[in-house]
Amino acid sequence: MTALNISDYTQELGSKARAASVQMARMPAASKNSALRRLAELLRSNRQTLQVENERDVGRAQAAGLAAPLVDRLRLSAKDIATCSQGCEQLAAMPDVIGEIIGLKQQPSGIRVGQMRVPIGVFGMIFESRPNVTIEAASLSIKSGNACILRGGSEAIESNKALACLVQQALLDSGLPRDAVQLVQTTDRAVVDQMISLPQYIDLIIPRGGKGLIEHISRLARVPVIKHLDGNCHVYVDDPCDIEMAVRVVDNAKTQKYSPCNAMESLLVARTVAAEFLPRIGAVFAAKGVQMRCDPESLALLTALPGADRQAASEEDWYQEYLAPVVSIKLLDGVAQAICHINQYSSHHTDAIITRDHMHAQSFLQQVDSASVMVNASTRFADGFEFGLGAEIGISTDKFHARGPVGIEGLTSLKYVVLGNGELRA
Repeated sequence: MTALNISDYTQELGSKARAASVQMARMPAASKNSALRRLAELLRSNRQTLQVENERDVGRAQAAGLAAPLVDRLRLSAKDIATCSQGCEQLAAMPDVIGEIIGLKQQPSGIRVGQMRVPIGVFGMIFESRPNVTIEAASLSIKSGNACILRGGSEAIESNKALACLVQQALLDSGLPRDAVQLVQTTDRAVVDQMISLPQYIDLIIPRGGKGLIEHISRLARVPVIKHLDGNCHVYVDDPCDIEMAVRVVDNAKTQKYSPCNAMESLLVARTVAAEFLPRIGAVFAAKGVQMRCDPESLALLTALPGADRQAASEEDWYQEYLAPVVSIKLLDGVAQAICHINQYSSHHTDAIITRDHMHAQSFLQQVDSASVMVNASTRFADGFEFGLGAEIGISTDKFHARGPVGIEGLTSLKYVVLGNGELRA
């Protein structure tokens, strides 16, 4: 495609999406739920075909020398497909929030004023690597009565095309407009700049990928953007705490999977429990090949640990999202210092405390300025599926409109409705 054709192509996508969004907004819940259940069936019955297409993408990425964490994000395993199917069914079973009226109150004039939940309209999703995002975005779009345009990364083009075909088949089989979910069929990056410049067609842009992509879109977009730039997530091990629990939770938060944005990147430990806790978690990290970048005190406590990959941390390490088997470690005086450290260095994504002290837990919940804040749980739970949202369109670290995992309600808006009986303003 030429640059001019790219413009025409993107305009056509936008025009079709806008027309489809009008139809989707008036579709009954039964039709939307039928499409979601049909999509779950299609995903299961086409699992082998999907994995064949995915292997083409993975093989091409490996041949091109794509970094291991990014290749990991690209894989579409049988478990991933099963999770997508379950997410579709979970969404179908959830109440339909579209059209609900909340906060209806009688006013002195006699009118009743409330707010009605309605679809956003059309959203554009720009994402990298993970092909399961195609299903998460499509399913949430269907449930929330929106239309969407999906632009996945070039590294996952075959996987995304195969998945998008199943989505459109499910839409047609359920009597919904095929263009309610469209996948950009070209890998030309010029489409991204076109999409973020079409407020007449697209109401919201959701970028999901590397920091460079999100910064680029946020800087140039003429359309509102829901974003998070990175996931520098912390776990703070408090005094008092259950040491056994702390070892299990910290291990899971870091090593269950290295590439997601909700994996722990920085471990903070109260000085008074460090001598008991650090050698134990250090041995776990050493056994799993996790490099530990330590402040001077934690480095000294881990010096005698056999087989450990440890080195002195730099100031830059406290800001890092590694997406790899690397963790930064720092000792602190207590919960107040942990909160200050997190609010200074965190990306405001997800942060957790391991503690037995109720007041410490409450202070942490109230004062840590992050989209998800946890007590005695792994940061890996910061996920729409795990939060019971059915799926997520992304995780927002913005403070307006949507924050944290963005599910159905994050893809809706509220408008005021007034119910009267002939009242006149005096």
